[in-house]
Amino acid sequence: MWILPLVGYLGSIVGFCFLTLAIASGLYYLSELVEEHTVIAKRLLTKLIYSVIALQVILCVVDGFPFTLTLMGVASHLIYLGNMRRFPFVKLSDPLFIASCVLVLVNHYFWFQHFSDAQHKSYSRMSSVYDQPDIPSFTEIASYFGLCVWLIPFALFVSLSASDNVLPTIGTEQSSHDDGKNKRQGMVKLIVDNVLTVIGEVSRMAGWKRPEDRF
Repeated sequence: MWILPLVGYLGSIVGFCFLTLAIASGLYYLSELVEEHTVIAKRLLTKLIYSVIALQVILCVVDGFPFTLTLMGVASHLIYLGNMRRFPFVKLSDPLFIASCVLVLVNHYFWFQHFSDAQHKSYSRMSSVYDQPDIPSFTEIASYFGLCVWLIPFALFVSLSASDNVLPTIGTEQSSHDDGKNKRQGMVKLIVDNVLTVIGEVSRMAGWKRPEDRF
């Protein structure tokens, strides 16, 4: 077979493109919701952070998760909580915001290393191929990463807005009706808009013009 593998590759590329567009559209819509309901979003995120902290403590006490990693996870979520003091605004140079970005990667690395080591030790203790390894399943590990490692940073990334895009207050010199550049905009929306702008510029440089630009 020669054509079918090519069709498979083409279908995978098209499916990946559609999946990427669907995720981007979903994030864009969530960012819109947070901008319209910032008070509710702040309450929800705050309660969510405390819930994740409680879940990590329960996992440490009941299921014997490592104390050091649990302490690091709790401390990380307390730092995430510090970003809520000026929600939904954030300065990209804020030390708490930078620390939050670093802690996401650090938590992911150490927890991934923990589960990998646990799997390796469990398989090394097996005396027969028929023994059942005493390790968490893929679903359990993925659920832990999704809820206890990625959920809060992902929610903050969708919810926070860059301070450079905040509407001027009453005490500022410029009026809020001057132009649309001062409008508050979520970071996800800002990234999506910038990507679309870059794609438009590249297409124009390549000579691809929209029908209305040809007249």
